[in-house]
Amino acid sequence: MTADDRPLRLGFPVKVMGRPDLKSQDTRRWQKDPHLKCSLELLDHVLDYLKSKNLDMYRMSSDIAPYATHPDMPQFHNMVAESDAELRAFGAKARAYDIRLSFHPSQYVLLNAPNPDLTEKSIWDLSSQAEMLDRMGLDDEAVMITHVGGVYNDHEASRARWVDGWNRCPEHVKRRLVLENDDLRFSAADVLGIHERTGVRLIFDYQHFWCLNPERLDMRETFERFLATWPTGVRPKMHFSSPRTELREIKQKITPKQREAAKAGKARGSKELLKAPVKATARVKTVLRPPIWTGHADFTNPFEFATFMRMAEGLVFDVMLEGKSKDLSLLRLRPDLLRFAPDVAARFGITPQEATDDEEQLEDGVDADQDADVDEGRNEAAE
Repeated sequence: MTADDRPLRLGFPVKVMGRPDLKSQDTRRWQKDPHLKCSLELLDHVLDYLKSKNLDMYRMSSDIAPYATHPDMPQFHNMVAESDAELRAFGAKARAYDIRLSFHPSQYVLLNAPNPDLTEKSIWDLSSQAEMLDRMGLDDEAVMITHVGGVYNDHEASRARWVDGWNRCPEHVKRRLVLENDDLRFSAADVLGIHERTGVRLIFDYQHFWCLNPERLDMRETFERFLATWPTGVRPKMHFSSPRTELREIKQKITPKQREAAKAGKARGSKELLKAPVKATARVKTVLRPPIWTGHADFTNPFEFATFMRMAEGLVFDVMLEGKSKDLSLLRLRPDLLRFAPDVAARFGITPQEATDDEEQLEDGVDADQDADVDEGRNEAAE
């Protein structure tokens, strides 16, 4: 089966919500001597879970090699090389299971930082993660996704610094690094311009495109241009998420002065929408606010997703779902597509039995990850 013949993949990032007992990395503090080898042992079980659920794309945590690039902890700096055999075995298993892997370095990895020391540290981080993918023996579909970074009061200069940062990266990093449009600072047009100057491959993010497209680019045409940045024979991928729509609950401290005013009956009238009446002695209140559209929903809206996929008819790419319920978002989307958009379900090779199994797992109840995703421009839980 060629890359163009196989069904499109659906994937999810890092945390396995459907199996809370499965850890995705060694999270021990440095005093406990955490190691990449321990993370790979944990991820080996994650691969088995993915295989059992017919999930064939997964984003690993960018922290699976704890402290490997910490400037003040040289005892961890050889961790990746020390794990060569384990990385090769893990990569071989992922290939045998036909699972596409990737990294998404944190927002602190910046190629356009005004501080050259931070840029150098970021290149070190990227080099370490690229080395892990290389030692796993993965092909060019295994990528590291990054954003342009901060604006620093000069949009054009920030883009130019990213190009300079790219040019300073070693070749094994350039082979793996791909650039994504974001939702607050650098639009699809911005990253297309950077691609023209560097040749870096591009990742199209659907929600980000809606949030930031001042140039009013056409979605289908822009998406095609993003896909065309990938070489022949290497399947592109994109990111999809639906925005949160529910009211946000913001906890705010009540100052002693405000409490005294409330006790004395002198509190000023407020237009705030509160979750519940606030007692005069309360120290915290919960304020309700409208959603921020850069926030990721727990699940993927199947109608929105089907509409996008029909717009992208005839194009070949994989989709990383960034719903906050992680694998559960994917497991819910498959039966939804089979029910509401069977033509789209067919493109992903979704079967009735697979959909039935997904629905049965979700019947027991689910939870969502409350932490902000690396791809969210603003933490919707923070004020």
